[in-house]
Amino acid sequence: MTPRGRAGWLPSALLLLQLPGCLSLSGPRRVTGIVGRSLSVQCQYQEEFINNTKYWCKPPCVLSWRMVETTESEREVRRGHVSIRDHPASLTFTVTLENLREEDAGTYWCGIDVLSTFDPIFEVEVSVIPGEHPPPSLQHQAGHLDPQE
Repeated sequence: MTPRGRAGWLPSALLLLQLPGCLSLSGPRRVTGIVGRSLSVQCQYQEEFINNTKYWCKPPCVLSWRMVETTESEREVRRGHVSIRDHPASLTFTVTLENLREEDAGTYWCGIDVLSTFDPIFEVEVSVIPGEHPPPSLQHQAGHLDPQE
């Protein structure tokens, strides 16, 4: 790449850093859970969003398709087997999927509702593996012993 070519992309990259919502929300890119168990995802946000509604959804995330969301008066909300809890003291919110099913696998967004601009979102890929025989790396974490190891 020529020096001129390198210089051409720099203003675009700097513009992205200034867009509302860009780098305002973070969390794990990928998480894996086991069928029948619970899975939690923690998303971190900036202090400017402490009083905003937080949500969890499968894209595309229009208002009516949000799986679960907090409100000003409710920092913890449950809908079906999915719950969300805002932790303002640590600038995080946690989404928990209980009794995981294979159909829970897929792409989700952690999001923050921001009026009059684009919502900050963070994409999380959820994988779900069968529950009968967890892989060896998960057996140790769960305290199971497998004599074949």
